[in-house]
Amino acid sequence: MEPDPTPKAAQWTFLTNHARVLVQIARDPGIRVRDIASHCLLTERAVLRIIADLEEAGYLSHTRAGRRSRYRLVPGKKLRHPADAGPTVAELLAALTTGPAPEPLDL
Repeated sequence: MEPDPTPKAAQWTFLTNHARVLVQIARDPGIRVRDIASHCLLTERAVLRIIADLEEAGYLSHTRAGRRSRYRLVPGKKLRHPADAGPTVAELLAALTTGPAPEPLDL
């Protein structure tokens, strides 16, 4: 087995792919799967699986208008992991989609 050339710091991220997809849909409910995939650096197939997961869990739904989908988030839905108990999808998205970056801390 060959060693992984990727530095250890680059092997994890703060957000899951599910969160990234949710953020893109929150920014544009009429966004195409192709555009979500491009923004999130995922395949279209992966995005479709994530959307299906989010719909099955009740975090979003969609309607079809011709060949396009329009998504509807369920803002009052609570986050599903026990460690994240309490906040809603709306609260998560508010933190991830608005406001300027915080000032750096002097350490």
